Amino acid sequence: MLKALIGDLPPLLWSGIVSGCLYGLGALGLVMIYKSSRVVNFAHGNFAGLAAFLVYGFSSGALAEVSWGGSVAMALAIVAGVAALSYALIAPIVFKSDLASTIATLGIGLVVQGVIQLVFGAEIVNLDLPIPRFGFSLAGVRITSYDVTVLAVTSLIIGSLFLVIERTRLGIAFRATSSNPFASRVCGLDLRRVHLFSWLVSAALGLVAALLIVPTTFLSSTTVSSFMLQAFTAAVVGGFASLPGAALGGILVGIATNLFSFYVSP
Repeated sequence: MLKALIGDLPPLLWSGIVSGCLYGLGALGLVMIYKSSRVVNFAHGNFAGLAAFLVYGFSSGALAEVSWGGSVAMALAIVAGVAALSYALIAPIVFKSDLASTIATLGIGLVVQGVIQLVFGAEIVNLDLPIPRFGFSLAGVRITSYDVTVLAVTSLIIGSLFLVIERTRLGIAFRATSSNPFASRVCGLDLRRVHLFSWLVSAALGLVAALLIVPTTFLSSTTVSSFMLQAFTAAVVGGFASLPGAALGGILVGIATNLFSFYVSP
Protein backbone atom coordinates (compact mmCIF):
# COMPACT_ATOMS: atom_id res chain seq x y z
CA MET A 1 0.00 0.00 0.00
CA LEU A 2 2.73 2.45 1.02
CA LYS A 3 4.81 1.49 -2.01
CA ALA A 4 1.86 2.18 -4.31
CA LEU A 5 1.28 5.57 -2.73
CA ILE A 6 4.93 6.51 -3.08
CA GLY A 7 4.92 5.26 -6.67
CA ASP A 8 2.14 7.70 -7.53
CA LEU A 9 4.03 10.63 -6.01
CA PRO A 10 6.45 11.58 -8.85
CA PRO A 11 3.70 11.97 -11.51
CA LEU A 12 1.60 13.97 -9.06
CA LEU A 13 4.51 16.27 -8.23
CA TRP A 14 5.32 16.76 -11.91
CA SER A 15 1.75 17.59 -12.93
CA GLY A 16 1.50 19.84 -9.88
CA ILE A 17 4.57 21.77 -11.00
CA VAL A 18 3.15 22.18 -14.51
CA SER A 19 -0.24 23.41 -13.30
CA GLY A 20 1.54 25.50 -10.66
CA CYS A 21 3.39 27.35 -13.42
CA LEU A 22 0.00 28.42 -14.80
CA TYR A 23 -1.15 29.58 -11.37
CA GLY A 24 2.13 31.42 -10.97
CA LEU A 25 1.73 33.29 -14.27
CA GLY A 26 -1.72 34.41 -13.22
CA ALA A 27 -0.46 35.40 -9.78
CA LEU A 28 2.36 37.47 -11.29
CA GLY A 29 -0.20 39.60 -13.10
CA LEU A 30 -2.10 40.23 -9.88
CA VAL A 31 1.05 41.06 -7.92
CA MET A 32 2.35 43.45 -10.60
CA ILE A 33 -0.70 45.67 -10.17
CA TYR A 34 -0.85 45.29 -6.40
CA LYS A 35 2.81 46.18 -5.90
CA SER A 36 2.56 49.38 -7.90
CA SER A 37 -0.84 50.68 -6.79
CA ARG A 38 -2.09 48.51 -3.90
CA VAL A 39 -5.12 47.59 -6.01
CA VAL A 40 -6.31 43.97 -6.19
CA ASN A 41 -7.48 43.54 -9.78
CA PHE A 42 -10.50 41.26 -9.63
CA ALA A 43 -10.96 41.73 -13.39
CA HIS A 44 -7.68 39.92 -14.11
CA GLY A 45 -9.35 36.60 -14.91
CA ASN A 46 -11.95 38.30 -17.11
CA PHE A 47 -9.24 40.08 -19.11
CA ALA A 48 -7.47 36.75 -19.60
CA GLY A 49 -10.71 35.08 -20.66
CA LEU A 50 -11.39 37.87 -23.16
CA ALA A 51 -7.89 37.43 -24.57
CA ALA A 52 -8.41 33.69 -25.04
CA PHE A 53 -11.75 34.25 -26.79
CA LEU A 54 -10.20 36.86 -29.08
CA VAL A 55 -7.47 34.41 -30.11
CA TYR A 56 -10.17 31.81 -30.75
CA GLY A 57 -12.30 34.26 -32.71
CA PHE A 58 -9.47 35.45 -34.94
CA SER A 59 -7.90 32.03 -35.51
CA SER A 60 -11.12 30.06 -36.06
CA GLY A 61 -12.83 32.48 -38.41
CA ALA A 62 -15.54 33.45 -35.94
CA LEU A 63 -14.32 37.06 -36.07
CA ALA A 64 -11.77 37.00 -38.90
CA GLU A 65 -9.43 34.68 -40.79
CA VAL A 66 -6.01 35.32 -39.22
CA SER A 67 -3.02 33.08 -38.52
CA TRP A 68 -2.52 31.88 -34.97
CA GLY A 69 0.42 34.21 -34.41
CA GLY A 70 -1.51 37.12 -35.84
CA SER A 71 -4.48 36.23 -33.67
CA VAL A 72 -2.31 36.36 -30.55
CA ALA A 73 -0.85 39.73 -31.56
CA MET A 74 -4.29 41.21 -32.27
CA ALA A 75 -5.70 39.81 -29.03
CA LEU A 76 -2.78 41.25 -27.08
CA ALA A 77 -3.29 44.68 -28.63
CA ILE A 78 -7.02 44.68 -27.86
CA VAL A 79 -6.67 43.40 -24.29
CA ALA A 80 -3.87 45.89 -23.64
CA GLY A 81 -6.23 48.60 -24.83
CA VAL A 82 -8.99 47.32 -22.56
CA ALA A 83 -6.57 47.21 -19.61
CA ALA A 84 -5.37 50.76 -20.34
CA LEU A 85 -8.96 52.00 -20.58
CA SER A 86 -9.86 50.23 -17.34
CA TYR A 87 -6.97 51.87 -15.53
CA ALA A 88 -7.95 55.24 -16.98
CA LEU A 89 -11.43 54.77 -15.54
CA ILE A 90 -10.27 54.00 -12.01
CA ALA A 91 -7.13 56.21 -12.01
CA PRO A 92 -8.92 59.15 -10.34
CA ILE A 93 -9.73 57.03 -7.29
CA VAL A 94 -6.52 54.97 -7.11
CA PHE A 95 -4.76 57.69 -5.11
CA LYS A 96 -7.78 58.23 -2.86
CA SER A 97 -8.87 54.76 -1.80
CA ASP A 98 -7.34 51.33 -2.39
CA LEU A 99 -10.61 49.68 -1.37
CA ALA A 100 -12.75 51.74 -3.74
CA SER A 101 -10.33 51.02 -6.60
CA THR A 102 -10.42 47.30 -5.85
CA ILE A 103 -14.22 47.28 -5.79
CA ALA A 104 -14.23 49.16 -9.10
CA THR A 105 -12.28 46.31 -10.70
CA LEU A 106 -15.12 43.97 -9.75
CA GLY A 107 -17.47 46.08 -11.82
CA ILE A 108 -15.03 46.18 -14.72
CA GLY A 109 -14.72 42.41 -14.59
CA LEU A 110 -18.49 41.96 -14.77
CA VAL A 111 -18.66 44.29 -17.77
CA VAL A 112 -15.89 42.37 -19.57
CA GLN A 113 -17.58 39.05 -18.85
CA GLY A 114 -20.84 40.46 -20.19
CA VAL A 115 -19.08 41.56 -23.38
CA ILE A 116 -17.64 38.05 -23.79
CA GLN A 117 -21.09 36.49 -23.50
CA LEU A 118 -22.61 39.09 -25.82
CA VAL A 119 -20.03 38.60 -28.58
CA PHE A 120 -19.20 34.89 -28.26
CA GLY A 121 -22.26 33.55 -26.46
CA ALA A 122 -22.31 30.95 -23.72
CA GLU A 123 -21.10 28.08 -25.90
CA ILE A 124 -18.14 25.91 -24.99
CA VAL A 125 -15.33 25.89 -27.56
CA ASN A 126 -11.86 24.37 -27.89
CA LEU A 127 -8.60 26.26 -28.32
CA ASP A 128 -5.42 24.24 -28.81
CA LEU A 129 -1.80 25.31 -28.94
CA PRO A 130 -0.09 24.90 -32.34
CA ILE A 131 2.72 22.77 -30.97
CA PRO A 132 4.02 19.36 -32.12
CA ARG A 133 2.68 16.40 -30.18
CA PHE A 134 5.21 14.15 -28.50
CA GLY A 135 5.81 12.50 -25.18
CA PHE A 136 8.32 10.43 -23.32
CA SER A 137 8.77 8.80 -19.93
CA LEU A 138 11.48 9.77 -17.48
CA ALA A 139 11.87 8.10 -14.08
CA GLY A 140 8.29 6.89 -14.23
CA VAL A 141 6.91 10.31 -15.15
CA ARG A 142 5.13 10.92 -18.44
CA ILE A 143 6.32 14.20 -19.97
CA THR A 144 4.41 15.66 -22.91
CA SER A 145 5.08 18.46 -25.37
CA TYR A 146 2.49 20.51 -23.50
CA ASP A 147 4.44 20.15 -20.25
CA VAL A 148 7.67 21.22 -21.93
CA THR A 149 5.91 24.20 -23.51
CA VAL A 150 4.47 25.36 -20.20
CA LEU A 151 7.82 25.14 -18.43
CA ALA A 152 9.70 26.82 -21.29
CA VAL A 153 7.21 29.68 -21.67
CA THR A 154 7.02 30.22 -17.90
CA SER A 155 10.80 30.34 -17.59
CA LEU A 156 11.05 32.75 -20.52
CA ILE A 157 8.34 35.04 -19.12
CA ILE A 158 9.82 35.14 -15.61
CA GLY A 159 13.33 35.73 -16.97
CA SER A 160 12.16 38.52 -19.27
CA LEU A 161 10.13 40.14 -16.51
CA PHE A 162 13.14 40.05 -14.20
CA LEU A 163 15.34 41.72 -16.81
CA VAL A 164 12.77 44.44 -17.49
CA ILE A 165 12.28 45.23 -13.81
CA GLU A 166 15.96 45.07 -12.91
CA ARG A 167 17.64 46.58 -15.98
CA THR A 168 15.29 49.20 -17.48
CA ARG A 169 14.41 52.70 -16.30
CA LEU A 170 10.73 51.85 -16.22
CA GLY A 171 11.51 48.76 -14.17
CA ILE A 172 13.53 50.82 -11.71
CA ALA A 173 10.62 53.27 -11.47
CA PHE A 174 8.32 50.31 -10.80
CA ARG A 175 10.53 49.08 -7.97
CA ALA A 176 10.77 52.57 -6.48
CA THR A 177 7.00 53.05 -6.63
CA SER A 178 6.45 49.63 -5.07
CA SER A 179 8.83 50.41 -2.19
CA ASN A 180 7.74 53.97 -1.40
CA PRO A 181 5.04 55.63 -3.54
CA PHE A 182 5.16 58.91 -1.63
CA ALA A 183 8.93 59.33 -1.96
CA SER A 184 8.74 58.34 -5.63
CA ARG A 185 6.14 61.00 -6.26
CA VAL A 186 8.18 63.62 -4.43
CA CYS A 187 11.19 62.72 -6.58
CA GLY A 188 9.15 63.43 -9.69
CA LEU A 189 8.20 59.93 -10.85
CA ASP A 190 4.97 59.71 -12.82
CA LEU A 191 3.06 57.13 -10.77
CA ARG A 192 0.26 56.89 -13.32
CA ARG A 193 2.80 55.83 -15.95
CA VAL A 194 4.13 53.14 -13.63
CA HIS A 195 0.61 51.98 -12.81
CA LEU A 196 -0.23 51.78 -16.51
CA PHE A 197 2.94 49.75 -17.11
CA SER A 198 1.86 47.23 -14.47
CA TRP A 199 -1.66 46.97 -15.95
CA LEU A 200 -0.29 46.33 -19.44
CA VAL A 201 2.19 43.71 -18.22
CA SER A 202 -0.58 42.07 -16.19
CA ALA A 203 -2.81 41.89 -19.29
CA ALA A 204 0.02 40.26 -21.27
CA LEU A 205 0.66 37.73 -18.50
CA GLY A 206 -3.07 36.95 -18.39
CA LEU A 207 -3.10 36.30 -22.13
CA VAL A 208 -0.16 33.89 -21.91
CA ALA A 209 -1.66 32.09 -18.92
CA ALA A 210 -5.04 31.77 -20.63
CA LEU A 211 -3.54 30.30 -23.80
CA LEU A 212 -1.72 27.70 -21.69
CA ILE A 213 -4.73 26.95 -19.48
CA VAL A 214 -7.42 26.39 -22.11
CA PRO A 215 -5.83 23.38 -23.91
CA THR A 216 -6.17 21.36 -20.68
CA THR A 217 -9.91 21.99 -20.43
CA PHE A 218 -12.30 24.02 -22.60
CA LEU A 219 -13.06 27.65 -23.24
CA SER A 220 -16.23 29.28 -21.94
CA SER A 221 -17.12 32.69 -20.57
CA THR A 222 -16.18 31.57 -17.05
CA THR A 223 -13.45 28.95 -17.55
CA VAL A 224 -10.40 31.19 -17.33
CA SER A 225 -11.77 33.50 -14.64
CA SER A 226 -12.61 30.45 -12.49
CA PHE A 227 -9.12 29.03 -13.01
CA MET A 228 -7.64 32.39 -12.01
CA LEU A 229 -9.14 31.97 -8.55
CA GLN A 230 -6.25 29.58 -7.94
CA ALA A 231 -3.93 32.39 -9.02
CA PHE A 232 -5.36 34.53 -6.22
CA THR A 233 -4.53 31.73 -3.81
CA ALA A 234 -1.00 31.52 -5.21
CA ALA A 235 -0.57 35.28 -4.82
CA VAL A 236 -1.71 35.10 -1.21
CA VAL A 237 0.59 32.16 -0.46
CA GLY A 238 3.47 34.08 -2.01
CA GLY A 239 2.76 37.16 0.07
CA PHE A 240 0.84 39.18 -2.59
CA ALA A 241 3.65 41.74 -2.70
CA SER A 242 6.47 39.53 -3.98
CA LEU A 243 6.96 38.57 -7.62
CA PRO A 244 9.23 35.59 -6.81
CA GLY A 245 6.76 34.65 -4.08
CA ALA A 246 3.91 34.64 -6.61
CA ALA A 247 5.76 32.22 -8.89
CA LEU A 248 6.74 29.96 -5.98
CA GLY A 249 3.25 30.20 -4.51
CA GLY A 250 1.79 29.01 -7.79
CA ILE A 251 3.95 25.89 -7.77
CA LEU A 252 3.13 25.19 -4.12
CA VAL A 253 -0.60 25.57 -4.78
CA GLY A 254 -0.36 23.33 -7.85
CA ILE A 255 1.43 20.56 -5.97
CA ALA A 256 -0.80 20.85 -2.90
CA THR A 257 -3.96 20.73 -5.02
CA ASN A 258 -2.78 17.63 -6.85
CA LEU A 259 -1.75 15.80 -3.69
CA PHE A 260 -4.92 16.71 -1.84
CA SER A 261 -7.15 15.71 -4.77
CA PHE A 262 -5.44 12.31 -5.12
CA TYR A 263 -4.79 11.29 -1.51
CA VAL A 264 -7.56 13.02 0.44
CA SER A 265 -10.57 13.79 -1.76
CA PRO A 266 -13.05 10.92 -2.08
